[in-house]
Amino acid sequence: MEFGVVLQNDPPASRVVDLARQAETHGFDYVWTFDSHLLWQEPFVVFSQILAATRKVVVGPMVTNPATRDWTVLASSFATLNEMYGNRTVCGIGRGDSAVRTLAGKPSNLATLRESIHVIRELANSRAVEHNGRKVQFPWSRGSALEVWVAAYGPLALKLTGEVGDGFILQCADPDVASWMIRTVRDAAEAAGRDPDAIKFCVAAPMYVGDGDSPAARAHMREQCRWFGGMVGNHVADIVAKYGQGSQVPKALTDYIEGRQGYDYNEHGRAGNSHTQFVPDEIVERFCLIGSPREHVEKLQALRDLGVTQFAGYLQHDNKDETLRMYGERVIPAMAEHVVATA
Repeated sequence: MEFGVVLQNDPPASRVVDLARQAETHGFDYVWTFDSHLLWQEPFVVFSQILAATRKVVVGPMVTNPATRDWTVLASSFATLNEMYGNRTVCGIGRGDSAVRTLAGKPSNLATLRESIHVIRELANSRAVEHNGRKVQFPWSRGSALEVWVAAYGPLALKLTGEVGDGFILQCADPDVASWMIRTVRDAAEAAGRDPDAIKFCVAAPMYVGDGDSPAARAHMREQCRWFGGMVGNHVADIVAKYGQGSQVPKALTDYIEGRQGYDYNEHGRAGNSHTQFVPDEIVERFCLIGSPREHVEKLQALRDLGVTQFAGYLQHDNKDETLRMYGERVIPAMAEHVVATA
């Protein structure tokens, strides 16, 4: 299993770069950031600094969208970073959430998402593509390589992911939910004539390492991560509005939003926000990774058994540095393949 860290582009950008550098030191493979240009700083500027300060990590947005970003500009940004730093980028993309809703917009439809994935991938892989009625290509790009990973929840979006995605991003670490969604993506890939094993499966969720045996410490960890249930609830609410409560989406994902009363994007993704008290403790425990290193390893092993190839941990809480350190010293080594010098 590979490991990623998900950061917000809060100023100062130097702190984001420092956390990315720490992540690489502690054995993480990917550094992702939010992409919501009103709420946080511009990610592609920060990506260039992260790549310059590190040697191996792959960087990308979790996630960008085809509504607020011009597709050709996105592809050019990825291809430019690849030329500068050696193919160390990945594109996470979805229909759009905070980046579009803060501008009173709506998420893109799936046809637009599908087309944008094709255009971005072809251009950023140094290939020509038909776009707006003409054939276009970057004449300066040689050898750029980019994978496009799709973030999805609903049945039709999962089907699209299986048909066109290089990877699947699930923002929820509940094994029951992950099992259904991974199976849905794999079935769609197989029906489309693709190799399901070629698709990468990334689970993204808050990670907080602390004293899992102390009731007070555990309650604090839950409060620091409760925001995530609210963020996931935005997407779930869209699914329920479209498909209804009796849809094929697991009840583990849909039932908890019954008490949802709205959402303030000014507090999007922030610990201690004022509008996620409807999220019960059980959901925080199921959707996130909190507690001792042992508890993290146990849950990661369960996710790996389901086919998850990367865990990307959100660090939107008050224990960033220590959580990175404990992952580097205890969690990532425990998940690594055991190799001996002699046999």
